[in-house]
Amino acid sequence: MPLIHPTAIVDPAARLAEDVKVGPYCLVGPDVHLGAGVELKSHVVVDGRTTVGDGTVVFPFASVGLQPQDLKYKGEPSRLEIGRNVVIREHVTVNTGTEGGGMLTKVGDNVLLAIGSHVAHDVFIGDNSIIMNHVLLGGHVVIEEFVVVGGGSAIHQFVRLGKHVMIGGASGIENDVIPYATAFGNRGHLQGLNLIGMKRRGFKRDDVNAVRHAYKLLFSAADGSVMADRLNAVEAQYGGSEPVRDIVAFVRAAGKRKICQPTAESLAAATGDADE
Repeated sequence: MPLIHPTAIVDPAARLAEDVKVGPYCLVGPDVHLGAGVELKSHVVVDGRTTVGDGTVVFPFASVGLQPQDLKYKGEPSRLEIGRNVVIREHVTVNTGTEGGGMLTKVGDNVLLAIGSHVAHDVFIGDNSIIMNHVLLGGHVVIEEFVVVGGGSAIHQFVRLGKHVMIGGASGIENDVIPYATAFGNRGHLQGLNLIGMKRRGFKRDDVNAVRHAYKLLFSAADGSVMADRLNAVEAQYGGSEPVRDIVAFVRAAGKRKICQPTAESLAAATGDADE
């Protein structure tokens, strides 16, 4: 039987697994489903058509599943899906989707949403990603797996962050960031590759070097070539590497934002000797 504090208000229509814990002064709405082992610490609001996966923990004063901050929203039955073993810290806000974005906001498994972060409507966050304190994710942002977004950053609506991307703290990102890259700064530029992250996650040396070569070729436009041609060259020369194929597929998917570019200085510094 769920353990519900006497001060909590849980709608009778809500579906709670047998071992759910609902702490003091929480509110759980009628269309909420809380999976096995979910814990709401205290003063948490979970409402809307929201599913919270097994083992997820929500800390005080978080607001999960309320309607989006989109003036076009007119009460459509949009949803929010929170994955398994997610940590949602204090003052986090996560909104449901909208008709213009597929009616769904989704947070994957093993994600950290740190203090004060905001996940807007129709956002997708991939598994094992870390969204640090006071990060703002605009509507329709797509974050692939193993992404880290540093504290105080703002990600513009419709931006895509590829897998294994690292965004430095206090950055403003308005364009798509290719997989395995790093970016930071106001209206941030690419600053190189997330080589430390790749090595920590066990990528082979050959793959790391292939990504370095591909990065240099993709963004080196001194010969006046266009990115489409350079992308074809990257695929032809380094397409045997899975991480390079990830980059090629990401660029070809062509979202609504441009691809984030490196400065000349950061390109030279990031590539250097590509076989180190």
